[in-house]
Amino acid sequence: MESENKVDGIVLITSEAEKYLNPRQKISYRTHRKELAEWMLSLGKNPGKADGYSYTTAKNRMNRLDLFYRFVWDKEGRYVQDLSTDHADDWMRELATKDYKESTKCHYQKAVQTLFKWKRHERNSNTEWEPVIRYSDPSTSYQPRDYLTREDRRKLREAALEYGSVPHYNSVTPSERERWKSYLAQRFQKPKETVSKRDWLRANSFKYTSMIYTALDAGLRPVEVGNANTRWIDTDNQVLRIPREESSKNRENWTVALKPETASILKQWLEEREQHEKYEGEMALWLTKYGNRYDKDSFRTVFRNIASEAGLDLENRDLTPYSIRHSTATYITDDAGLAVAAEQCRHKSRRTTEKYVHSSVDRQSDAVNKLD
Repeated sequence: MESENKVDGIVLITSEAEKYLNPRQKISYRTHRKELAEWMLSLGKNPGKADGYSYTTAKNRMNRLDLFYRFVWDKEGRYVQDLSTDHADDWMRELATKDYKESTKCHYQKAVQTLFKWKRHERNSNTEWEPVIRYSDPSTSYQPRDYLTREDRRKLREAALEYGSVPHYNSVTPSERERWKSYLAQRFQKPKETVSKRDWLRANSFKYTSMIYTALDAGLRPVEVGNANTRWIDTDNQVLRIPREESSKNRENWTVALKPETASILKQWLEEREQHEKYEGEMALWLTKYGNRYDKDSFRTVFRNIASEAGLDLENRDLTPYSIRHSTATYITDDAGLAVAAEQCRHKSRRTTEKYVHSSVDRQSDAVNKLD
């Protein structure tokens, strides 16, 4: 029986947790913990490469998660297995009251992040946790992720307009057309002799342009790029209408403003989208070339490709798809205030928006220039 309560020496039900559980709940909790521990050890660090955490890391995070669960059970007054982001934020607030080292609080936070990572990969959960309080380990050399400057955003938009484009079929000479056909054959992985005018139109698709423009306006999370459905789009009123059941945190119905140019580009994409067979009967606004919804990895590839096209420094700057979101929150706060930024970025609490906001360099320069 004792061996059933361990995975490679990692205790599944601690003596402290056992006090909360009836016999049926013990089975439920043990099964859940066993699946989580095995995933941590085999896949947890990098699921895409089947790279697991070390035994020590997995064991420590499982022990810390046990404490998190017992905190929730005390708070709720009952056994809860499917913990939410609200539970996680409550736990972070509780840790803030404790006389723990910052590094200790950081380790507890990483354990909770691992739990939500498991839920995304193994339970097909779309939930991404953005902690209301962020803890960092002072012993590491961690630097905050970079965000896009206004100039970066302009370059990204321009690059999205040009990315993957080719000249018009009738605007090139026969010899040039042959070279472009060779390029398109390689790009679309098909025989050169089968390249048609339809492939030239496909190369100048509005897909990636609409994706980047919408992400820049709305500060889309990577998960929201994947969740996005055609019914969100209201081009007449130049907004996204995100229903609660499809929002990333399932909390609110959101109305998100779009630039007129973005609404026009989306309208073009919706018309073009109807011509692709893989979208027939499909509500997803964007699909990968394999017919799947985008996830954080596939959207990251799109972002990096277009950022590279824009000439952004991807080697020496920590630019990620979240750099788009951070910059959207920063500049809307600069221009219209925290309340407007919170609404545009779909934050129920303005405190959540605050952690995204960086004082822009232009604003800092204005402030310095006004100093005595």
